[in-house]
Amino acid sequence: MSAYNNVLVVLDPTVDQQKALNRAVQLARLQSCKLTAFLSVYDFSYEMTTMLSGEERESMRQAVIKDRELWISDFLAAPRAGGINIDIKVVWHNRPFEAVVHAVLEDNYDLVIKGTHDHDVLKSMIFTPTDWHILRKCPCPVLLVKDHDWPQGGNIIAAVNAGSEQAHHLSLNQRVIAKAGQMAAMLSAHTHLVNAYPGTPVNIAIEIPEFNPQEYNSTMKHHHIDAVTKLAKQFDIDSSRCHVQEGMPEDVLPTVAGELDAEMVVIGTIGRTGLSAAIIGNTAEHVIDRLDCDVLAVKPADFVCPLQKD
Repeated sequence: MSAYNNVLVVLDPTVDQQKALNRAVQLARLQSCKLTAFLSVYDFSYEMTTMLSGEERESMRQAVIKDRELWISDFLAAPRAGGINIDIKVVWHNRPFEAVVHAVLEDNYDLVIKGTHDHDVLKSMIFTPTDWHILRKCPCPVLLVKDHDWPQGGNIIAAVNAGSEQAHHLSLNQRVIAKAGQMAAMLSAHTHLVNAYPGTPVNIAIEIPEFNPQEYNSTMKHHHIDAVTKLAKQFDIDSSRCHVQEGMPEDVLPTVAGELDAEMVVIGTIGRTGLSAAIIGNTAEHVIDRLDCDVLAVKPADFVCPLQKD
């Protein structure tokens, strides 16, 4: 059975090399799936042309869409010649992330593949990039593609939060490991579990004289090791592929991924929106720009898309 059957591939009109399309074609060669090359287009000047009638403006929009479809066809010539069937979907929308999410909701895609851009840290704090919006709001898994290859026999990382007893974290761990296992099986790769745990709080050590930071740190470490070992046994993952390190996930994950030369990191994202997202952000967002490999972001089972129509 295929891991993914209906895949939406988001193209980037600003670049010549379509990383997402190349990755999608590789996926289609590894397993049977339907691909749709997707692009949203918009030109505000067309909306401001008040001298034209509604029908004339619509005709102009359709001409732009047709031109973009022809542009996409050029990219699809080689994979189509190689036997890969790829549909084309171009929509007129002024918010690219909404166009992607609405397409997923309307056509039941089970995976979105999108190429990544490096984000300026300050700008990322003020203006949420399109792929951050997609990470938060897309109901299906999102594969954000970088330049790292997908060789056979490599390493896939499942980023887990094994120390938490909260139900939504326990459930998300299961989903993340299952998705990592699917990708590992497809690529003949090895699944690794990576768990970061917090160090000793400095303020506690200062405020409570009898507090023993070494004992606290040792207890915390063994708690996380035991939890990760338990998870590994559930999914028949060897203990040598369990990595438990002190630190923040955004520091630990890129370090271990680099050491393993990982092809992909699978990470859960709770899809935080609103003010909390603007101030705090999500772990997946902090991690993504620091990784040199693909990131597969997985939502909780009970995730409700904020763009879902009633």
